Amino acid sequence: MESRKDLLIEIGTEELPPTALRRLSHAFRDGVHKQLTDHALSCEDCEPFATPRRLALLVRGLVERQPDQEIVRRGPALQACFAPDGSPSQAASGFARSCGVEVADLEQQITEQGSWLVFRRAQAGRTAAELMPALVESALHGLPIPKRMRWGSGEEQFVRPVHWVCLVFGDQVVPGQVLGLPTGGETYGHRFHAPAALTLRQATDYAELLRSKGWVEPDFERRRSEIRAQVEGLAQHAGCRARIDDELLDEVAALCEWPVALLGSFSEEFLTVPPEALIETMQSNQKYFPLFDPQGRLYPGFIAVSNIQSLDPDQVRMGNERVIRPRFADAAFFWKQDLRQPLDALLPRLDTVVFQERLGTLGEKSLRVALGAGAIARQLGLDVALAERSALLAKCDLMTQMIFEFPSLQGIMGRYYAERSDEDPCVATAMEEQYLPRFAGDKLPQSDCGRVLALADKIDTLVGIFAIGQRPTGVKDPYALRRAALGMLRILIETPLALDLKPLLATAAAQLAAKVDATKAAEEVLDYSLERLKGYYQDRGIPSDSVEAVLVTGVTMPSDIDRRIQAVEAFRRLPEAEALAAANKRIRNILRKSGQDLAGHPVDPRLLTDPAEQRLHDRIAEAAERVAPMQAEQDYTGVLRVLAGLRSDVDAFFEAVMVMAEDEGLRRNRLVLLASLEAQFLSVADISVLQ
Repeated sequence: MESRKDLLIEIGTEELPPTALRRLSHAFRDGVHKQLTDHALSCEDCEPFATPRRLALLVRGLVERQPDQEIVRRGPALQACFAPDGSPSQAASGFARSCGVEVADLEQQITEQGSWLVFRRAQAGRTAAELMPALVESALHGLPIPKRMRWGSGEEQFVRPVHWVCLVFGDQVVPGQVLGLPTGGETYGHRFHAPAALTLRQATDYAELLRSKGWVEPDFERRRSEIRAQVEGLAQHAGCRARIDDELLDEVAALCEWPVALLGSFSEEFLTVPPEALIETMQSNQKYFPLFDPQGRLYPGFIAVSNIQSLDPDQVRMGNERVIRPRFADAAFFWKQDLRQPLDALLPRLDTVVFQERLGTLGEKSLRVALGAGAIARQLGLDVALAERSALLAKCDLMTQMIFEFPSLQGIMGRYYAERSDEDPCVATAMEEQYLPRFAGDKLPQSDCGRVLALADKIDTLVGIFAIGQRPTGVKDPYALRRAALGMLRILIETPLALDLKPLLATAAAQLAAKVDATKAAEEVLDYSLERLKGYYQDRGIPSDSVEAVLVTGVTMPSDIDRRIQAVEAFRRLPEAEALAAANKRIRNILRKSGQDLAGHPVDPRLLTDPAEQRLHDRIAEAAERVAPMQAEQDYTGVLRVLAGLRSDVDAFFEAVMVMAEDEGLRRNRLVLLASLEAQFLSVADISVLQ
């Protein structure tokens, strides 16, 4: 039976990057596990630990030794190995030398496939302890660290300087070196509460030793949960609700080893500032959790998480309050200064800021987007003046002091400034909604002006950037064009809006004519955007062939594409679907091989000589009459359901009728009949594409 022990690996460092700690921890776990697997060292489990000053891993049930292996090398064919007198050839001698043995020590392998010289050698498995330092170092080298640093006089590199390496297998220290440091059996606790070394007697003692004597909670997830519980408890005690964003919670958990939450407050006079600015300051700058009262309004308080258990927590609380006060004062100053002029007074300044060197200034972009927004509003029967006004003012908040200090509030502050400037409520709402959706799964614009502005802005950016040859690549997308394309599609599909993407892009290209020839770019953006639909629907569990079946028809209205895809999905669930898809493939192949142009040619009833083809012709005519009003109402599910009823007639036709008859008239008439059937299906989708 294999002998197994638990292994503790700990890399002690200076403070690791908080936003990357969780990712580094998981990558370290995966890297070590891969190294163990690659070296035939099985284990039962790998439990990761991570704090600001350490990456650690408890490998449970690790085998003590690799299994023994037999090394087998196949050499040259026997016929090339020996002379007629039995003496070894140069090929045989060379192979023996490369194996470090004599020719007489080699074996002969004779099979049905051939005969060769073979070298066999038993290799004893190495111990896990012997292999471990090198395996750990290999795992560390494989971590996703974009920029490594060196320290001291050595050549070793890591994300931060390494101060100690703890490597304990069972109850024994594993000797060796990792990143230039000798391995040992000591760990270190909290930098201030327990700075002295702590001796690890057993690998499994690690977590409890740090908790009981080191003032460290080494488990990232457990520490994260503890912070959440403390924050929620303090908020409840204050009669409030804490806003706990997952990203902020991760970052705070990566900033402390022994979290202690504290309730702080600030002056109510700062509540005159838009709450988003105060929240941004608390979360991004100070890593505080903002509080809200029972009515959902921002409360004049916050929760900070300290990394020490202070003997005088009030001093820590007051220190945090002192730090936040001048930041709030700055935000209040910026807010008052920006309100000294209406939003449209900033319009001339847009001409001083370059959007893109070849595409002009923000002012020029705003004029293009205004024209595009007006055209879209006109198609939808909306207020053109409001749409154009929204587009002209859309980027003005970028010229304010508040956005210079808090760039992430663009759009949000635009709404406040538009409201204070007595702009129409639809225009004010559009200021914020123009950037939606900001990320995958984000909400969409809800107002008419917001939808129109978001579409016009995204379309102008897509066509313009494609026109200057900077379309996204596998690793580069500086203008976030993937997000823009998906956002545009989501607005058109999920609202939905009856807008054809092709003319929208052509209009945007025409508006760019003074700057760059974007005619070809409009076509490229159309192809690029429609290609994104496969991923969009795949995320919703719809296979790519359903999407392809619709796209090959050449439809370019996303909302119409969506209705057709939903109809194809409903069709696939019908019992007739598989047979009709196969029949359509057969029809497509027959028509393609015929090489004839059959478009617009009517069927000649006089040439329908077989009852099966007469029946199919009549049934196609009946179906065409039934589906016509459905097509007009875009009831594609109904259309395909009616066409599914033709299955038995299609099967009977192919069983009884020879399409490629010798008589040219009959042959052509039957091809026209099949083309008319195909056209009925193609009015929705090409189901021959379905797998």
